[in-house]
This record gives sequence, C-alpha cells and structure tokens, in this order.
Amino acid sequence: MRHSPFIALASALLLAPAWAQSTAPADVSRIDAVTLYPGSAVVERVLSLPRGATRAVFGCLPAQLDARSLQLSSPGEVRLGEVNVQIVDRQVASGCASALDGRLRGAEDDVAGARAEAEALELAQTWLKTQAHNAPAATRESLAPAHIAATLEALRRSAQDTLTRLHQARRTLQERELALRRLQAEQGSVQASKVAMVRVTLAAPAPTELRLTYQVRGPSWGPSYRARLDTRTAQLQLERLALVTQSTGEDWSGVRLTLSTGQPLAATQGPLPRPWTLDVPPPEPAPMAGKARGNAAALMAAPAPAAAPAPVAETEAMPSFDVVATEGAYATQFAVPQHVNVPSGGEHVTLSLGSQNVATTLLARTAPALEPQAWLVALLPPLSGSWPAGPIALERDGASVGQSRFDPQTSDFARTGLAFGRDERIIVSTDPVKEFTENAGFTGTRTERTLQQGYTMENRHAQPVTVQVLDAAPVSRNEAITVQSSYEPTPQDMAWGGQGGTIAWQQELAAGASARFSARHVISHDRDVRVRERR
Repeated sequence: MRHSPFIALASALLLAPAWAQSTAPADVSRIDAVTLYPGSAVVERVLSLPRGATRAVFGCLPAQLDARSLQLSSPGEVRLGEVNVQIVDRQVASGCASALDGRLRGAEDDVAGARAEAEALELAQTWLKTQAHNAPAATRESLAPAHIAATLEALRRSAQDTLTRLHQARRTLQERELALRRLQAEQGSVQASKVAMVRVTLAAPAPTELRLTYQVRGPSWGPSYRARLDTRTAQLQLERLALVTQSTGEDWSGVRLTLSTGQPLAATQGPLPRPWTLDVPPPEPAPMAGKARGNAAALMAAPAPAAAPAPVAETEAMPSFDVVATEGAYATQFAVPQHVNVPSGGEHVTLSLGSQNVATTLLARTAPALEPQAWLVALLPPLSGSWPAGPIALERDGASVGQSRFDPQTSDFARTGLAFGRDERIIVSTDPVKEFTENAGFTGTRTERTLQQGYTMENRHAQPVTVQVLDAAPVSRNEAITVQSSYEPTPQDMAWGGQGGTIAWQQELAAGASARFSARHVISHDRDVRVRERR
C-alpha cells in the first residue's frame, strides 16, 4: 500500500444543484485528531471505505468550516473525483441528532407525564369540591350523627390526600420544566441550525480509510499556570494548564488533541515601506477671475462627499481569551498524551500539560514610601522551553494567595521575581518626612531644599529573612538643577531594574532583628528657576 499525497480541493468544490435534493444518509465518520490554535482548529475525520466504494459522504460538519481548506488523503489505492460541499438545515440532514437530542426528548416526556399527573389531581380535587357543595337528598340514615361523622372524615381524608399529592405534582412539574428549559438553552448554544455535507466521488478497489481535514473558526485555547511555593525549601512547582473551549456543534470525543501557539488567522506578511520621494512643486498659474467664480459656483453646487462605509462587524464572536504569544518565528505545539473529550457549547475544559520544579530565592520586598508593607517574592532563574503569557494562580504553603500575570518573555523574574502576597511577619515603619528650604550662595541667589526619610524593618520570623527595600531618589533632567543624595547604609543597587533613581537596599535580617535605612537628598537651583517635579 502506498500513501497518496494530500490533495488541495479548493478548485474542485462545487455546490451541485442535483445533489442539493439528495436525501442519502451520510456515512459514519469519526473525529480522529484535532490541532487547536487560538481562534481556530484543524479537524481530521476518518471514514472507512468498503471494497468497491464509489462515493463517500461526510455529514454533520460545522457550517463555518473553510471550504478552501479541505484536504483528502488515504493510505490505500483510492482515486478521487468530484468533491461537493452543501450547507443544509440540521433538521433535514439525517444522522445529525446528538445525545442532547435524546435527553431533550426524554425531558419533554417527563414534563408531559408530570403535567398529566397534576391535571388529573386537579380534576379529582374539583370533583371533591363539587360533591361537597352538592350534597345528596337527606334521608333518615344520612342524617344520623354517626353517618355524618363518617362522611365528613372520608371527605377530609380524600381532600387532604389529593391536595398533598397535587402540591407534590406541581413541584415535580416545576422542576422538570426547569430541567427542560436548561436543556433547550444548552441545545441553542451547542447546535447550530445549519450543517455542512461533504460528498466525494471516488473509486476504492480495496477496503481502506479516507481522511478529511478541514479548518474551522471559533474553537480556541489559552495557557494558564498554577504556582505552588514551599517557603521551607524555597522550591516552586510550576504547572502548565490549557483552557480549551469550542462551539462548533460537533463533540470532540476521544480525540488526539494537539495545542499550537501558531496564528493561522493572523496576517502572513507585515507591511512594506512605501517610496519616500522629495520634489519641488511647479509654480501654480495665476487664476482667472471668471474661472474662479465658476469654480466657486461649481464647488457650492457639488454634492457633499459620500461618507466612508461603516466597518463590517465580525460575524462570529470569538471566545474571550488573553492573547497567546508565539515563541519567535515558529509555533510551539503541545501534544496531549491522552485522548480527550471536549463537548461543544462553550464549556471550558482544563488540561494539564505537565509541571516543572524550580529552585527560587526568597526575599521580603517593600517600598515603604508608598506602602509600609512587605511582600514575599520568589526570584526565578531563566526558564527553559516555551511559556506563553497567561494568568497564573498562586499558592503559598498550600494556601491560595490570589492570581497574577505570568509572562516570562517580557518579565525579568530573576530581578523582579514572582510575588506571593503579603508577609505579615515583617514589620515596616516609616519616619515622617523632614523637609526644609533655605537660601544658599554668597548673595542668597540659590535655593536649597533638603528632604530626609527613614525606614525601619523588623523580622518577626523564627528564621533569618532577606529583606529588600526600594526607594525613589530625585533625578535632575536639567543642568540648572543639582541633586546630592546620601544614604545609610550604602544601597546595593543605584539603578534597580535598570531604572535610574530607583535604589535598592538588600540584606539578611536575623530572627527577631531589625534594621534601619535612611536617605537624604539636597536639591539646589537658582531662585528664579521654576522646578517641575513629578513623583
């Protein structure tokens, strides 16, 4: 057996009127593999062909499939002929009923049974009321006290039993009607009213398989992560997750799923520069008076220019996902090892793509001038592999601390780190800012402004903790303004994060110890210079 090459079918697609009236049932095909991209998917269906087969019908396909992307292949000696694509109503197409349709019919039967039970009990209650208001003719026996008591007791018991059962029947009817409405809403979001049918004329001399590959818009996936930090060992477990959703109308049951960061719907080429020319315009001729008046009249009579056409809105709403970044110029693929089920209808399915253990460096970071609070930060080494940007759920010693954004491609986690919430056992206190201004120079023509700020860090942990204190220092953008800064102790970094004017103290505090940090800035300029300050 030889493998036939993939055959592009865009030029062979025909909407045949003769086949539009055909009601032949579709052959049973199954989805074997799906390659999922952000905003689209490539689906591969497999259909078994018997010996001597002359046609194949792939039915119940999504109506939004891209007919230009259809490709057929077979591992056997199959000769392919005409390919036709037809869009029909789901109700007309045979074999397009799903398991949801059976559940919907069962729910309708349950509602009908509950309604019949309630109406029958209402009829019984009405008959009891009628009997109570239309008493039979009085006789000597019926007027006996014993007979009256027995009749009243029988009527009471019958009415009580009927009303109790009627209440239960009405409650059951409400519950089943609610279940029916839920299924109807699910059907409206899961199943589209239109489906596509692909019919292929072929010749198969021996039993084999026929594979149909097509692209469909709408399905999507986005990465997410879960970070579990163990503060005793400073070990971080990073787990990759994928959030998958699709509303194509066909259930992906037991399929081989591959997730790709490629962008098939994005532009395939960037913009090109236009020619840049320089020229001197020719002198304009002097306008004639009569011609100028004629032009003015023509302009006044000319109709207003037509408004620009309104932009065409997208016909299909994409699922709301964060943008997934590609790694360089090539896409990264994640093949899910197990067969997965992704039902249609927008249900979110979370898949685990493995985890990685990372050794971190822990510290307590604070910017006391902005907030007297310390935050636990884990400094990460460079990560290997592809890590597209996505949300990350943070856990510290088994407790959830919130969510953040994880983007190793643009974030310097070796310097800024990954924050894991407040550190309540690091006490941060700030001194009031001392600020005073005085005249300087021999003639008092210069103004000096002095600012002093102090901070204190106290470690109430039972073990040593590395603390990092960040502060902003004034930076002059004009030579008419001079700044002199002094610190105690000397900061380890005068341009933290590559930002000039951001200083960083970092040291280890023993258990129960405290440390003090202070900064003094002297800003000097001529008295007539107006200083614009931004903080």
